[in-house]
Amino acid sequence: MSTNVREQTEQTKTWEQLETPCIVIDTDKMHANIRGMAETAANNGVSLRPHAKTHKLPSVAKLQLEAGAVGVTVAKVSEAEVMAAGGIGNIFIAYPLVASSKIERAITLSEQIKLILAVDSLEGAKRFSAAAQARSHTLNVRLEIDTGLRRTGVLYENAVELAKQIHALQNLQLTGIYTFRGALQNGKATLDRRSAGLEEGELMVSLAEKMRAEGIPVVDVSVGSTPTGAYAAEVKGVTEIRPGTYVYQDRMQARLEVCGIDECAAYVLATVVSRPSETLAIIDGGSKTFATDVQPNAEPLMLQGFGHFVEAPDAVLERMSEEHGMVRLNAGHDWKPGDRVRVIPNHICSTVNLHNKVYFKDGDRYAEMPVLARGMLE
Repeated sequence: MSTNVREQTEQTKTWEQLETPCIVIDTDKMHANIRGMAETAANNGVSLRPHAKTHKLPSVAKLQLEAGAVGVTVAKVSEAEVMAAGGIGNIFIAYPLVASSKIERAITLSEQIKLILAVDSLEGAKRFSAAAQARSHTLNVRLEIDTGLRRTGVLYENAVELAKQIHALQNLQLTGIYTFRGALQNGKATLDRRSAGLEEGELMVSLAEKMRAEGIPVVDVSVGSTPTGAYAAEVKGVTEIRPGTYVYQDRMQARLEVCGIDECAAYVLATVVSRPSETLAIIDGGSKTFATDVQPNAEPLMLQGFGHFVEAPDAVLERMSEEHGMVRLNAGHDWKPGDRVRVIPNHICSTVNLHNKVYFKDGDRYAEMPVLARGMLE
């Protein structure tokens, strides 16, 4: 394990000493995932700016930078502050800031590191401009584009006009455009990652060209999630991809065929606490342990349950209360109270955010690491 991970903790445990439920990260698999995405970006001639929402750790961000990433992406000012305090000097906050307090904190951070901010409205841009002028500072901003997810972002057809207005504001440098689309095609979720990624890249490159024709010097065209990044990167004119989940991977990505289930670096270690019947087992992890944002039986993934049991792929974590996970078993499983099981969650990013610490597996030792940016919502 790299000293970048080891340096923040001196406490290590053996397998037997781990208290459950807890998250374990296989460092060999994590390093392989980091190398793989870095190579994908390099082979396509685009920059890699991973989203740190998955690991929430400056030490892991450093590993990504060492592998070739240009910087990291975060969603909140508080996450950026944690990353900067941990030595990360190039950060993109991919979330529209409008509250005065957050804008002031962002300007302070921008005075210390290379920081890029996000905007998707004229009102937000004017707030940035006024605050930056008051402090005699220039902010680098990217315009967020809605390419079909219907979340934040200016509507695609209104983007050129808004870009013109932002470009005219004082103390703002409009450096580029970005989008988050995920595995979406023609406005619908899809398993066809290649078509989705190519469509995403082509939409954004076409828009950038329209903006340049209007005299707006768009430099950055930033796209791509873990499912689509490798394909969006193939589109000539895309300059950057921002995948996040790839660092650990999860069951959702395995279902999308981004990775094999055995390439998932993170799992929840849980203990069987009750075996009420032959077809039911209870583990000590419920909704306070496993994220529930990726629901079972939902199109297009159609996942069964809330996680994949490494020791028993046919077992289904079908129900949860806060502290209990109800597992449906086929006849023949010999699980008994006290047994421990490994569960790859449907969505690792929001699962990590439920835990104060994780354990990095290095051989037969497990290094405890506090999740430094956990709960950083403001």
